[in-house]
Amino acid sequence: MSAAIDSAPAPRVLVIDDEPHIRKFIDISLRSQGYLTLLAATGQEGLSMLAGKGADIVVLDLGLPDRDGEDVLKELRRWSRVPVIVLTVRSDEEGKVALLDAGANDYVTKPFGIEEFMARIRAFLRVSGLRSETGPIYDDGNLHIDLSQREVKLQGQVVPLTRKEFALLALLVEQAGRLVPQPQLLKEVWGPTHEEDAHYLRILVGKLRNKLGDDASAPTYIVTEAGVGLRFVGKERI
Repeated sequence: MSAAIDSAPAPRVLVIDDEPHIRKFIDISLRSQGYLTLLAATGQEGLSMLAGKGADIVVLDLGLPDRDGEDVLKELRRWSRVPVIVLTVRSDEEGKVALLDAGANDYVTKPFGIEEFMARIRAFLRVSGLRSETGPIYDDGNLHIDLSQREVKLQGQVVPLTRKEFALLALLVEQAGRLVPQPQLLKEVWGPTHEEDAHYLRILVGKLRNKLGDDASAPTYIVTEAGVGLRFVGKERI
């Protein structure tokens, strides 16, 4: 696998985890792909590193020795908008939603595979790099999405999307790789009075998947995490 960055400055990843073997494992994996790493064993050390040295993305474990990881996340969010991926053993829907509400951009459940972890890192850095452009373009040879031109094609044929279908797709593509919470999707597509209307989202994503030729049981593009949100995965070629 090629290095993460060829000509641009290497992204800096801050890892806050008290377990030495996990820090070492993540550190080796990141550096082998061309990333720079900052390693912290406590929440306070991590916050100090972020404030003093900065980072392009933070990997935060919840089980820290000096303070609860969720408290670290909340403090960090008072002064930084850096993307944060939380490492957690929580598998319940309520716990995952609470992390997203607290300011996490995404989470990885322990134990995790390094390929999934690295894909999340790449996705966030890719999205960060797109924010200054007119709009991302996704093209995997089968599906083509140009948000700035509001153009979607499947196998070279234009896909007619309704306004809401395109709005949903755009929200997901703009945050490719990230789990976008269900309430956020409902609020941005239907408005603030519809944050509880989950059935609206289920119907709309079903129609969108159908038009994109995406199988809900084995999705290529839009993945559902039941009760939590949606994620655009694609083939990492945005």
